[in-house]
Amino acid sequence: MKKMADGMYKILGEGAFEYLAKAQALEREGKEVLHFEIGQPDFPTPDHIKKTAFEEIENNFTGYVAATGILELKQAIQDEIEQTRNFRPEISQILILPGAKPGIFFTMLSLVNPGDEVIYPDPGFPTYGSVVRYLSAGDVPIALKEENEFRLNPSDIEDKITSKTKLIILNSPQNPTGSVMTKEEINKIAELAEENDIFILSDEIYSKMLYEAKFHSAAVRDETKERTVLLDGFSKSYSMTGWRLGYVVGPQPIIEKMGTLMINALSCTTSFVQKAGITALKGTQEPLHKMMNAFLERRNAIVKGLNEIPDFSCLSPQGAFYAFPNIKKTGKSSREIADHILYNAGVCCLPGSAFGNNGEGFLRFSYATSVETINKAMEQIKESFE
Repeated sequence: MKKMADGMYKILGEGAFEYLAKAQALEREGKEVLHFEIGQPDFPTPDHIKKTAFEEIENNFTGYVAATGILELKQAIQDEIEQTRNFRPEISQILILPGAKPGIFFTMLSLVNPGDEVIYPDPGFPTYGSVVRYLSAGDVPIALKEENEFRLNPSDIEDKITSKTKLIILNSPQNPTGSVMTKEEINKIAELAEENDIFILSDEIYSKMLYEAKFHSAAVRDETKERTVLLDGFSKSYSMTGWRLGYVVGPQPIIEKMGTLMINALSCTTSFVQKAGITALKGTQEPLHKMMNAFLERRNAIVKGLNEIPDFSCLSPQGAFYAFPNIKKTGKSSREIADHILYNAGVCCLPGSAFGNNGEGFLRFSYATSVETINKAMEQIKESFE
């Protein structure tokens, strides 16, 4: 058999699915496992969103639609961006996608050549670095520091900018740390990008999932007309992970080429799912508010519990639904501790190293589960170390 394309040896999977497989193997043996590894809300998709999808299927709205997305959803996204980011993009600046991940892939395919450099947060969402390496681009991870509450520091970015820097990736609220960048930090990075003629991919998938902090977008500076690509979607805020619905808003020439990638790779985003997306944006937001109230209670419970485990310490996340405790005092690697917790406490979380080299010494817990389950898991982890 001949060798595969070089890029296939560079692109990687996600640690969440590796640990899910380990947990499921234990469950097949009859052992109970408490799950904290998958970044998926445990709430059902709201009924009014599901109702729209059912009705559209009954109405036979099940065929091909425009590759770039149906007009009605784009108009709803125009309203959404105007309401939440204070500018109104043109229809031609919006591309509807089957989930947010293709937006990461298509943005980098459209902008990054071999040898270009991409700056991104570390620890961070694994897809960023994976696609950078797939494209044979320069890998420039920026360490997120606990002393800065895991927020991306503009000074650290400035130090890494070179003539080869093509793209800066931002993610706030952030996976895996739950950090939320300040308005000043976001503005400074947008300013650096403008001064050095660098594109920004602003991954805002958790934009509606905030606690005490406020959301700020880098897209405000150029209103996505020159260098910023805004990425958002429906998976997290509306509990629609399996529906696969996301979108990008960006400079029209880039969005046009990304639309061509969409035609070649995926044809179009599922028709009736797009109609459900309209209902998600235009309908009642009460299910989102109830979910975030529950997540706030869960956040407080898991942070308290983690800080009571010997040699663990955990900051309180300001957004998303992830806790990122420091376990360096254990003297063990994050993978060793994650395995210990799984096999000795029956609790599945992720090693911080699954999110980059700077995640070593930390764990990620997705607290998309009940307070009762959180309290039970924390007690079992404490007992496993005694």
